[in-house]
Amino acid sequence: MPEEIASLIRGMHPELKKKIKAGLKAIMEAPHTGKILRDELAELRSMRVSKLRIIYRVSKKEIEVVAVGPRIRIYDETYRLLQKEKRKST
Repeated sequence: MPEEIASLIRGMHPELKKKIKAGLKAIMEAPHTGKILRDELAELRSMRVSKLRIIYRVSKKEIEVVAVGPRIRIYDETYRLLQKEKRKST
């Protein structure tokens, strides 16, 4: 998990932190249960945790948490993050 996401989770309210940790545990136990995203985010999945979403990527060897945040803006932020990553890799 990227340090910025871990730091965000550490700073959350204890009840919300508990829910996020439970969501992460559920993802680890059954990675393909999250909702498959479409269009520009097609390689990702989303797990609903209260009003937040955990956006993650499943590969053969690992599960990568990409973003955690409120539904209202997390998909746009994730798209911008992926575009930024693509520019760095080219």
